[in-house]
Amino acid sequence: MSETLRFPAAGLRRRLASLTYEALLLLGVLAAGFMLPYLVIGLTLDVAPQGWFAWLHIFLLLGLYFVYYWRKGGQTLAMQTWGIRVVDARSGDAPAPKRAVLRYLLSWPSLCLFGAGLVWAALDRDRQFLHDRLAGTRVIRVK
Repeated sequence: MSETLRFPAAGLRRRLASLTYEALLLLGVLAAGFMLPYLVIGLTLDVAPQGWFAWLHIFLLLGLYFVYYWRKGGQTLAMQTWGIRVVDARSGDAPAPKRAVLRYLLSWPSLCLFGAGLVWAALDRDRQFLHDRLAGTRVIRVK
């Protein structure tokens, strides 16, 4: 049985809607895990970290968020809402830690290069984003 039949891809509109909702939810993650600590440190110690450190903090915070949820059950809150899940393309299980980290790392250029990795889905035979194709993951519909 082919991988496409075993684990059918979620529709592109559903995945893009989930991405949009995820962006809104990430405001809360960044408020709690980034802004709040910086406010406390800035007000109590009267220091501000350098810009590169702040960007590294954001990168690591978001990485922890995504990898944790993808490993936990393959779904972030936005993915649960839209009925989609990230799975290993071969086994259908939640991605292994290395695969989840690879997906996260590859998603940055996929999104930041004018969404080129998302546009890729229009050309891909299984309608997968480029970072999913390269990481060996799939986003499937569960509802």
